[in-house]
Amino acid sequence: MTSGFQCAGCGEWNETVVDPTAGIKQTYVEDCQVCCKPNVLRVTWDKSAREYTIAAELESS
Repeated sequence: MTSGFQCAGCGEWNETVVDPTAGIKQTYVEDCQVCCKPNVLRVTWDKSAREYTIAAELESS
C-alpha cells in the first residue's frame, strides 16, 4: 500500500510502500528520496480513514 511522509530534514514529500502484513503499528528507517537523510518512520493504521499515517523524525546518530 502506498503512503507518504514529509522528510524531517528537508521537508520534501516522499512516497513509500507500507507492508500491510507487518501490522497496524510499524517503525522503520527510510532515507529521504531528496536529501538522503535517514528518517525514522512511525507508521499507524487509521481505521476510520482506512489508510496509513506516517510520522517522521530524523534518525539520531
